[in-house]
Amino acid sequence: MRRVSRIAVAGVATAALAVTVSACGSSSSESSSSSSSSGTSKGIGLAYDVGGKGDQSFNDAAYAGLVKAEKEFGVSGRDVEPQDNESDADKTQRLETLARSGYNPVIGVGFAYAPAVKEAAAKFPKITFGIIDDEQIKASNVADMVFHEEQSSYLAGVTAALTTKSNTVGFVGGVDVPLIHKFAAGFEQGVKDTKKGVTVKTQYLTQTAAQGGFSSPDKGEAAADGQIEAGADVVFAAAGLSGQGVIKSAAAHKVWAIGVDSDQYNQAALAKYKPYILTSALKNVAGAVYDLSKSVIKDKKPLSGEIRGSLSNGAVGLADSNPTFKNNATLQAALAKAEAGIKDGSIKVKTS
Repeated sequence: MRRVSRIAVAGVATAALAVTVSACGSSSSESSSSSSSSGTSKGIGLAYDVGGKGDQSFNDAAYAGLVKAEKEFGVSGRDVEPQDNESDADKTQRLETLARSGYNPVIGVGFAYAPAVKEAAAKFPKITFGIIDDEQIKASNVADMVFHEEQSSYLAGVTAALTTKSNTVGFVGGVDVPLIHKFAAGFEQGVKDTKKGVTVKTQYLTQTAAQGGFSSPDKGEAAADGQIEAGADVVFAAAGLSGQGVIKSAAAHKVWAIGVDSDQYNQAALAKYKPYILTSALKNVAGAVYDLSKSVIKDKKPLSGEIRGSLSNGAVGLADSNPTFKNNATLQAALAKAEAGIKDGSIKVKTS
């Protein structure tokens, strides 16, 4: 993994990152023997969040981790798409089908899988389950893989503040929920701490995921259009598939977009917009999927409990693929100072 104070991960199959393990730590005696009933794993089961594979963001980062694990460990994987307007029971059935088929670990991509993971894990105690973006499940065979999204978002705010010429920037959140509030809070704080007088326009696309906030590029485009027309010349999106619309709008108006989760500058599907993708606020979902798979399939010591990625362990940061971003010495110096402050605790980033 290339890293220059920031990270460039999650859009490609990356090297696994070290992670901080707390709560249950590594595995308990029960989860350490978690595998299929035959003692072997058929492979990795991955159930996508809304938006599915091809979002060039959150879900694709998980897929990158699956692909890397498949190649390195010589196992197969099965990835399953979500359905529109599905219930928790539908999600539970999806996870149970993967577990019953011998896949281990089985990973739910996104906080919406929390009820399903809790129920499925109780029914299949010898299978290791993982969930990304939720830390509420306390079970010996569950790994809660979460991140300090507010930290990378703070750095995105620093970037926006030092890049804007209009002194107006925008944030587009997919759904009005606590997870996305973390992105918004960190971004706004980074802007305000860096440059006084910059206005941050914030908009959430929907109140619930079922309304399409993470899966509607048209909604993202319309929101970004409105913010740009109101003066924003840098727009940061934390909106899954909907973020593609934000990036499209930024490119159409020839202003800057800041991507999320994956290095969106390097996503093939977004290639025509890349001159306007300044950076992306990353979280190493790929590494989380890979590390959990490795712990089960190769190490035979499944991870469990809370596993949290941060700037300190390299699991969140900013992508530096765009030369305009990477070669801006003033910006890089400010980011290095901000990152050091977050790591040593002198900058305490808000989560709401």
